[in-house]
Amino acid sequence: MKKIGFTTSFPIEPFLAAGFQVTDLNNVFISGRSNELVQSAEFQGYPRNICAWIKGMYALIKESDYDYILGVIQGDCSNTHSLLSTLEDSGQKILYFSFPYDRDRGALNNEIAKLEKFCGVSRDETQKMKQELDRVRAKLVKLDNLTWQTCQVSGEENHSWLVAASDFNGDHILLEDQLDNFFISIEDRPHNKNGLRLGYLGVPPIISDLYEFLESRNAHVVFNEIQRQFAMPYLENDIIEQYWKYTYPYSVKERLTDILEQIKIRKLQGLISYTQSFCHRQIDNLLIRKYAGIPVLTLEGDNPGVLDERTKLRLESFIDMLTL
Repeated sequence: MKKIGFTTSFPIEPFLAAGFQVTDLNNVFISGRSNELVQSAEFQGYPRNICAWIKGMYALIKESDYDYILGVIQGDCSNTHSLLSTLEDSGQKILYFSFPYDRDRGALNNEIAKLEKFCGVSRDETQKMKQELDRVRAKLVKLDNLTWQTCQVSGEENHSWLVAASDFNGDHILLEDQLDNFFISIEDRPHNKNGLRLGYLGVPPIISDLYEFLESRNAHVVFNEIQRQFAMPYLENDIIEQYWKYTYPYSVKERLTDILEQIKIRKLQGLISYTQSFCHRQIDNLLIRKYAGIPVLTLEGDNPGVLDERTKLRLESFIDMLTL
């Protein structure tokens, strides 16, 4: 079985249809030894003022045995270009995928067709695999609804399950079974709609105890923006439409449309907009703050770890302001 590691969510259906093992490198990086991997990349020459996720993935790939690394070279981080160059120079086989910034359906179709050609599968086979994955995605949508409708699912649980949708933890059938067991385990949890209702915007945090800290202050994250997008919540029948509606790779305009709708539906009282240090997406916060219509706190993360005292104070002040 060929192993593919990828740098951010992309159409994995052709690879799964062809029997490849597909892994989101971000999920592996953040699940253990994160700081060690970052330090290893810096020791090998990666600059300090480069995103920790890029450095972590580089070190992870160098010590692993992936047959191919697929890099999303349009619709994600520009640093990915240089990451792939350094990996290719060391002998790693590289594949490329681009989300067309103008959301041109024809261009998106061509990109997915290239993946199908590489994998040796037809569009019908891709669509069949999509239907299998959509069965799991529909359950993740149910889990997401339980987060904001009844609050039986915590913000951290929501985050963990939705992040898993990027690669289905390598086994979508097993993940579905685990989801079914999770639903059984929370049936008797009380419906708790009390407390502050927050939205979390941006890429998943590199800060490990953010959700725990917020919950301890009776502030509940009932909307995880990008994590929800990983689960492809619109459940479109056609794979082109599915990845056309996926907001993350395109402009902040598409993200804002989704965010503003969810603010109303979920009755959010405040937003935490998270970005990584040295990331161009920090500029997007200018427009998010301009159009959100509710208070926004911008948080910046750098290396893996826990909340520092300054950030805790900022979060507490934000919560106090919203609850006065």
